[in-house]
Amino acid sequence: DQWSEQPPTRPLIAAGSTGTAPSTARLLGVVAEAPRGCVVLPGLDLDLAEDAWEAVDEQHPQGAMKRLLARHGVGRGAVRPWPASRGDGPQAAARRRIVNEALRPAEATKDWRRQIDRLRADGAAAGIDPMVEGLSGLSVAAARGEEEAATVVALLLREALETPDKTAALVTPDQTLARRVAAKLARWGVEADSSAGAPLAGFPVGVLLDALLRLVEDPLDPIALLAALKHPLTRLGRTPEALKPLARWLERRGLRGPRPRDWDELAARVASAPELTPLVEEMRALVEALAAPFADGPGALPAAARALARAAETLAPEAWAGSGGDAASALLAQVIDEGDALPPVTASTFAALLRRLLADETVRTGGALHPRLRILGAIEARLVRADRLVLAGLEEGVWPRPAPTDPFLSRPMRARLGLPAPERRIGLSAHDFAQAACAPEVILVHAERRGGQPAVPSRWLWRLETLARGAGLSLPKRDDALAWARAIDRVEAPPPALRTARRPEPRPPVEARPRQLSVTTVEKWVRDPYSVYARHVLGLKQIDRPDERVEARARGTAIHAAIERLAKAWPDLDKAEAPERFAAVYLEELRKAGAPATALIREGVLARRAGVWLAELEQRRRSTGADVRVELPTEYGFDTAGGRFTLTVKADRLEIEDGRAHVIDFKTGRVPTAKEIRSDFSPQLTLTAALLARGAFGELGKLEPGDLTYVRVTGRATPGEEIVRVPAGESAAAAETAWAGLLHLIERYERVQTPYASRTAPRFAAAPGGDYDHLARVREWSVAGEDEAEGGE
Repeated sequence: DQWSEQPPTRPLIAAGSTGTAPSTARLLGVVAEAPRGCVVLPGLDLDLAEDAWEAVDEQHPQGAMKRLLARHGVGRGAVRPWPASRGDGPQAAARRRIVNEALRPAEATKDWRRQIDRLRADGAAAGIDPMVEGLSGLSVAAARGEEEAATVVALLLREALETPDKTAALVTPDQTLARRVAAKLARWGVEADSSAGAPLAGFPVGVLLDALLRLVEDPLDPIALLAALKHPLTRLGRTPEALKPLARWLERRGLRGPRPRDWDELAARVASAPELTPLVEEMRALVEALAAPFADGPGALPAAARALARAAETLAPEAWAGSGGDAASALLAQVIDEGDALPPVTASTFAALLRRLLADETVRTGGALHPRLRILGAIEARLVRADRLVLAGLEEGVWPRPAPTDPFLSRPMRARLGLPAPERRIGLSAHDFAQAACAPEVILVHAERRGGQPAVPSRWLWRLETLARGAGLSLPKRDDALAWARAIDRVEAPPPALRTARRPEPRPPVEARPRQLSVTTVEKWVRDPYSVYARHVLGLKQIDRPDERVEARARGTAIHAAIERLAKAWPDLDKAEAPERFAAVYLEELRKAGAPATALIREGVLARRAGVWLAELEQRRRSTGADVRVELPTEYGFDTAGGRFTLTVKADRLEIEDGRAHVIDFKTGRVPTAKEIRSDFSPQLTLTAALLARGAFGELGKLEPGDLTYVRVTGRATPGEEIVRVPAGESAAAAETAWAGLLHLIERYERVQTPYASRTAPRFAAAPGGDYDHLARVREWSVAGEDEAEGGE
């Protein structure tokens, strides 16, 4: 307003703006009207045919400047061209002309051939072909995917550094691509100045704050506790050398397996290691301080932010060091200062809010950046020039992005309110592309696939290629850069012996091979000898993961314990109380195993249903007067060619009557088929029967095998199922067949030539869930196409 009433007499210049915002457009008008005012418009096309100019719309690169000129009533012919800068020769002028022609409105492209002829006629007087001249220095690289595109861009930037004093820049609106390129440049020790910076959430202090925010939401989350304790910045008043072994020890003793229900349980787990008690108490105090603002419900945002800052400082005194620390401390200070304006927040809302703020905060790292390389967004590229520009992300949906959809305002409504059309940003993006594409050396990079899906090259790239073909030319290809990208990480062909992943076949010395196994391990020995090798030869045992869920194994153990207690107490038990007694024991065993309260609610329903069914089963099976023995262990030694071998078993249930013993095994999951039992793939019951026939159960003497039965307990719609797999008349023969198979198995593995191969039984080769599958590389050799039966007899 002041400049309108009293225009300044000093020189007043506004350069580089298209006046998109109304307030900026008004300012540019005031500058132009000043006595010594000047507005420099970036890239106004004074050569575009008048009919094409009339067709310019919001999506066109000239759309913003056409709107600016119309606002101030200035005709395009009234704009004077800026005097050519030194060195701006015919190549630069021809490039601008070609780019502008390629991006002319779609309705005016029918005039392309005539425009090409006109351009060549104008250039003939100067002895040049403007089409050839304009395409000089412009090339294209079509990568297969996003990763390859990033490699190509990094190589093109690195190539520029081979020329002394040559500068190069990447221009892209795709920040993910920009970060990939920056990471790939690091392989040559090159760090480019990126205008986008990096999100604070990716800095060490951001990772530490995220771990603390997870503890705000879930104070006893073992993974979050370990993330905070093992963070590189964490000290807790100790040296790294002193803290690291304590953190590992706490992980093994207290935080692996089912999560502790409270801090007292965690303290009890590590009570045998007094060195860990102070660490547990310090973490408890820190987490309780984090949760204090939410003790009585939603808390004040500033108080929660202060607690978070204190916790970070307690863990890591140097949390606020460096550019990331500066940004994080400034962010938390702003939340503390201005958070009073917001309503109280819950713990989860506070964590979500801070995570969003951390992700949205951008940090410019500075440091030892390369002086000749830059990574720029499209807007920043307006102010920067480089000897080589690489324009990347040239796919539809990336550059340009589609027009946003407004769910509340239609286009007529936006026009009546004076709001810009959704397509305006496409026009501004097109203007940015046109300006950058006029640099002396430009390489256009696009990917044929994005996110695993086919990608469409940018409309501007299509326009340029179509215009070039109309002139009988083509855009030069940078196939050499594509070849470099595909060769840089190529691995030389391995020797023929290594080209196919092979099933592992370890052959340990005979004296190192196990001489005592249980009947359940014999089943694994038949199906997967490698698991026996890993467990009984190498001595490897799978450890629990942190925050391990209580899965089928714990359910099976709990049900076995509850069935054992029910069977032993049955003679003196009030039969009406049996279902509740079973359910109580089962839930108590699950609680000891670490099952969460939510799981116990569901399991309680299943347990009561299973208890009713098991009580009926117990009543019916005892009605014959059989002598019932449950969870009866024994071991049986016998001589083989290699020495003494011992077989152990713990029978779930034996029912003895008339010199015959029925063998019963309880299952919560899949029950072996009769075919698997008879073919010795599931010899647990048949080997137990063979031991009964040999008098292996001490005072029971030698007993004839009866029914071999599985009892499947689920508690669901069908709460239980009694399945006789081998009836009494056939079980003795099946037992002797299994015993002979065991002797043959022992004899084979007493020879050093016999390997402990992985998954030798074809039927079970692809079955998931083995504890040692990752060591045996099962997925690798099975996917490689090896014959499933190869590697074992």
